[in-house]
Amino acid sequence: MISGQENSQAYKWKIALLCLFVTGCFAFLCHFFWSIQVNKGGFYEASLTKQSMRRVRVPGLRGMIYDRNGVRIADNDPSYSISVYLEELRQPGSTARTVDYVYSMITNMADYFQLPVEVDKKDIKNHMHRRLPLPFVVWKDIDQKTIARWAERPEPFPGVDLFVDAQRVYPEGDLASHVVGYVGRAAKKDRIDDEFGDEIHYYVPEMVGRSGIEKRFDSILRGEAGGRLVRVDVSGYKYEETAERQPKSGADIQLTIDAGIQRLAQQVMKDVTGSVVVMDPHNGDVLAMVSSPGFDPNDFVPYIPATVWNALRDDPRTPLLNRAAAGAYAPGSIFKPVVALAGLEAGAIDGSETFHCPGYFKLGRSVFHCWYRPGHGDVNVREALMHSCNVFFFKLAQRGGYDIIYHMAEALGLGRKTGIELDYERGGLLPDDYWKREHYSQPWTQGDTCNVSIGQGSLLVTPLQMAVIACALANGGTVFKPNIIHGIRMPEDRHFMPVEATVVNQMNWKPKNLALVRGGMYDVVMHPKGTGRKAGVEGISIAGKTGTAEYGRKGSGLKYGWMIAFAPFDNPEYAVALVVDKAVSGGTTAAPLMHDLMYGIFYGASTNNSSSGKSS
Repeated sequence: MISGQENSQAYKWKIALLCLFVTGCFAFLCHFFWSIQVNKGGFYEASLTKQSMRRVRVPGLRGMIYDRNGVRIADNDPSYSISVYLEELRQPGSTARTVDYVYSMITNMADYFQLPVEVDKKDIKNHMHRRLPLPFVVWKDIDQKTIARWAERPEPFPGVDLFVDAQRVYPEGDLASHVVGYVGRAAKKDRIDDEFGDEIHYYVPEMVGRSGIEKRFDSILRGEAGGRLVRVDVSGYKYEETAERQPKSGADIQLTIDAGIQRLAQQVMKDVTGSVVVMDPHNGDVLAMVSSPGFDPNDFVPYIPATVWNALRDDPRTPLLNRAAAGAYAPGSIFKPVVALAGLEAGAIDGSETFHCPGYFKLGRSVFHCWYRPGHGDVNVREALMHSCNVFFFKLAQRGGYDIIYHMAEALGLGRKTGIELDYERGGLLPDDYWKREHYSQPWTQGDTCNVSIGQGSLLVTPLQMAVIACALANGGTVFKPNIIHGIRMPEDRHFMPVEATVVNQMNWKPKNLALVRGGMYDVVMHPKGTGRKAGVEGISIAGKTGTAEYGRKGSGLKYGWMIAFAPFDNPEYAVALVVDKAVSGGTTAAPLMHDLMYGIFYGASTNNSSSGKSS
């Protein structure tokens, strides 16, 4: 039997154990709180801070693009938008209440500003889900009338403000559109996140180059992005901005393009499908580069409407193609000065020797015709160029062989890209025995040589390549890399850093041989019987060469009309290559256009006197 004393002793032990347990629990809680608040306080505070911070990437102001005389071709205009700051309009309770309140305010603003409501509740909800710390844009690119009403409003709309960002514009419209290119809204793959450190949560809309100089020099035109650190509350609403790094503007680019000559050249080509390139033979500067038809790059900013895109895409004249650098054409007879120089330099013929042209040339059982079926009779090099006699060049090529023609053309840059700072340039095709065996499993023949000697067969060139050759003929044999960049100005600089000319090759032609070929080209335009006489301009001595090249299905009658030229003859300032699709001939179609271009360049105005032309 348990005594009362023993019960008392057991009770004391229970009380002691309970006290010990409570003390242990209290000690554990003290240690736990100490660990959270003291020992790991810094860690949890940093983690909390990190979870409440959002990084917003802000793009730099895009650099501008000028012509060589300072005409702005690509610029940035302020674009005003009316935006709603949702953190200031937040309503207690569910998200739906805030959405309803914001939408109600937007409809009230629409009545006041007399603007249509362009967003709905779903847009507001999506913005709250994806971009809550950023302002919600309600109306973009508003007009001056709306801005004036905004300034004159009797009472401010709470939580609403004007938001200004830069919008790319092209003040000269379609001027040099294939050179300048266009921009479009940057996609995720176009963004460079490491410019602002860690992970970027939100992006302010940014433009990225999609074609032309805008694309090729996008990295320096874009500048350097900045950013903002935004603290948000537990619901994701913006609480405050804790840090900001200002973005840096992009560099400006000055092109070698002369806006006046470019506009003139576009006007000359406006009714035809084709291309023209005007270069400075002293340094290889591209003064004008036209591909007709063109397009207005403003249509692409910030994105191109589907109807406009479909119209450009489905146009059989391919207005988005830069024919000057990416169009590969059979050159026809504008290739004959190259063949003539190859024969003269190799000693296959001299200036006094003549070949007889009866109107055709027999090679085995094949007959190659001259374009002038009655025949030119006995002609020398200069006369052959003036009349563009095919038979002369058939015979010259057979005597000299294809190798001298191939190596002369290769030295002048045919068969490879010129290296101009534009995308999608093509190198054309300079065929040879290896190429033919690889593609047709057949050896090179003398018939192939005949075809190439008059710029036909498999030979393909670009208008830009032929402008480079026209430069070399004009300046005495210096082959320049065509230069499209005149200078680059970094944001911290006041002046453009000039881009020096690049010499690709020195032809070292014998002066007497070059004089013969240049003389023949002079006669093409200035002689009454020259094939390019319709390019003549009163008071200006012009040298040139016309060309007509068949293309398409045999018997289709499709022809390219070509002309290369340089002027003034004694001290050339301009070298030109011009081509027209679906032409009658070089002399009939291209030469009058060359006349209009040269007239406008030297007399500062265009002329509609194409049909008559002038020969002296």
